[in-house]
Amino acid sequence: MTSRKGYTTDLTDMEWQIIEALLPGPKRLGRKIEYCRREIFNAIFYLNRNGCTWRDLPGDLPPYGIVSHYYHTWRRCGLWQAINETLRTQLRLSEGHHAQPSAACLDSQSVKTTEIASERGYDAGKKVKGRKRHILVDTLGLLLIVVVHAASIQDRDGAKLVLEQIPERFPRLAHIWADGGYAGQLVSWVKECCQRVLEIVKRSDKQKGFEVLPHRWVVENTQSQCP
Repeated sequence: MTSRKGYTTDLTDMEWQIIEALLPGPKRLGRKIEYCRREIFNAIFYLNRNGCTWRDLPGDLPPYGIVSHYYHTWRRCGLWQAINETLRTQLRLSEGHHAQPSAACLDSQSVKTTEIASERGYDAGKKVKGRKRHILVDTLGLLLIVVVHAASIQDRDGAKLVLEQIPERFPRLAHIWADGGYAGQLVSWVKECCQRVLEIVKRSDKQKGFEVLPHRWVVENTQSQCP
């Protein structure tokens, strides 16, 4: 690695060892790798944590054009998903759980986007113009599936884009918890098309103010930590 000041988002040696094993090998043809790929990851994590633009990356990190190129290349080849799956499996095993989850929690969040966003819509319920993020997490709050679509798509329709992936990707997963926004026909659709159980966790009518609900708090906590 080059000599520079350290950032709190820099990979540790142990973290890099895990990620490095998943990286694709160098190409036989084309330009040689000029920048340390560990530094590329450090730049990506810096940007993600601090919310800056590509052009605003510190000068002691690789050029933003190179960093952006690697980020999108690794996204297209599925590297980020592979990293997430590897880390999730290792953490589940270390916590005494089975490698594959048997239960999960579903939730959505609408977020505002800029004018140049490729897919946008208006969520009338939350009064947000932008995109909607559906996530499915295990009981530890670890990401299983993420789907992003226009905010105008109803929760029940967006949820199908997530839930239809479960049988192939997570065959052991049998039970999903979700809030009242997913009640109705989606429950029977999950049973018939996915052969899974979708349980709706409703808030008490008598409860006033904030209420921590069983199972739902796990996915809501994960949503709050997503950029």
